[in-house]
Amino acid sequence: MKKIVLSLILLFIICINPLYAEKLEIPNHVVPVEKENTAQQMKEEETIAEPSEFVKELIDSVDIKIENPDLVKMLNESEINPSPLAIGYRGNVYLGHWPLRYDSKESNVNWEFQLINNNEANNYNGEKNIGINYEQLEEKHIKGGLTSKVNHPDQIMTMIINSAEKRHSIPLTFHAVFGKGTRLSQTYDVPVNKVGSLKAFASALQEKGQITFGEVYIELKGSKKKLVVKNVTKQEVGAFIPVENHIAFSYKNY
Repeated sequence: MKKIVLSLILLFIICINPLYAEKLEIPNHVVPVEKENTAQQMKEEETIAEPSEFVKELIDSVDIKIENPDLVKMLNESEINPSPLAIGYRGNVYLGHWPLRYDSKESNVNWEFQLINNNEANNYNGEKNIGINYEQLEEKHIKGGLTSKVNHPDQIMTMIINSAEKRHSIPLTFHAVFGKGTRLSQTYDVPVNKVGSLKAFASALQEKGQITFGEVYIELKGSKKKLVVKNVTKQEVGAFIPVENHIAFSYKNY
């Protein structure tokens, strides 16, 4: 009986908290091409600003967890720090309407999101098996995007990518490039009197979740200051995000 109750509790936690959901990983038929990619795609490591002591104090004073790196950076760069002698001073500084955090509700990967290449080898009238291997015939660009119209789309896309990379072992990017001439040495057999078709696909993570927005103020009372968030709203959002430097293959004879 205790085991049944424990199982039900665990199931309930998984349902209400996507952080406990299964971690997505790259399957065997998806091959990394980071070294072979002729586009020499270099991912710019996003430097996430760590809040200063002053900003950490401000963020901790709000009930809503703030995860927008652009907002944290702006707070770090602000010079709002009233004098300890400002007795009786009161005021509110309006910082704008911001996306504050992203909460994922659903994550899945379409490993065959977009066809980027097709190599064929014709072995009709051949006397023995021949081989075919992957070689990218044209440069291909795959760009991510949001499926809903929202304010501050670039900030929201960054928040979604940051959230997804924390939860899953998948390299993601706004813009994946597969360069012409990229090739792999793995060979597939094409039997006599057959045509071999090796298709290559770019993959993409598909996300569904919710963005929390709010009007952000710094409230000043004498020498004390705190962050205040008003008019909080939530909006459903979806996104597709390319998987970087990985290709899914499908091989068939006909």
